[in-house]
Amino acid sequence: MESVATFPSYAVLLARLRLAQGDLPGAVAVLDEAEAFVRQHNFMFQMPEVAEAQVLTLLRQGQRVAAAHLAQTHNLSLGQARVHLAEGDPSAALAALEPVRQQAEAKAWQDERLKVLVLQALAYQAHGETDTAVQRLGDALALAKPGGFIRLFVDEGLPMARLLAEAAAQGIMPGYTGSLLAAFDDVVPASDGHPSRPPTKLAQSLIEPLSPRELEVLHLIAQGLSNHEIGERLFLALSTVKGHNRMIFGKLQVQRRTEAVARARELGLL
Repeated sequence: MESVATFPSYAVLLARLRLAQGDLPGAVAVLDEAEAFVRQHNFMFQMPEVAEAQVLTLLRQGQRVAAAHLAQTHNLSLGQARVHLAEGDPSAALAALEPVRQQAEAKAWQDERLKVLVLQALAYQAHGETDTAVQRLGDALALAKPGGFIRLFVDEGLPMARLLAEAAAQGIMPGYTGSLLAAFDDVVPASDGHPSRPPTKLAQSLIEPLSPRELEVLHLIAQGLSNHEIGERLFLALSTVKGHNRMIFGKLQVQRRTEAVARARELGLL
């Protein structure tokens, strides 16, 4: 029996993928379904995760007031920072991010710290403090490089492209910054003016697309979970998990977990 509690997390992953493909209506529809699911099953502990993604879609739609209300309702510090940046108030964004940075560093939450560093870099850039912005970006790049993160930076659009170009000009991790800047060549303007990946990019890159369950397993692999842990998380038999792994490796044309994660990030699946 599969756990229904995994659906909201999968929906958020799928919504982010659709945003990356430029499918804003599709992302909104997926998140609306996830919110209805959370409320119907009283899984309100998962609502902040869904709401964080909804803030992104609202900002893409230009609905800053609604985004601000949602971020405040669920006490989403990163969401509030994004709203402040959209409103042209980088000082408020930095103030919202500081307690999150302190908590992430104190508890060694590297994923959270990486997200904060990216937003801090953009906020300092918007505040006119280019040197500090490049310093924060350098810290983010050092943290992100081992995992081969691409979308984390590319999805931030042209402000990030300009900041990466400045970092490259200063000789900061030239190989990684160069690969990230090259990734912006695959980005096209969406109807809302935000850059996004062409809708056909993933279909052209994969002979056969990953199924929703395979995407979910891939996401857990990227988090470092073992096959046994994935089985427990998804209520799947170990043999079933291994079967999903074989399908994922085959579709991504890789042989190892690390290669699968790197390939998935290259394709924008993570």
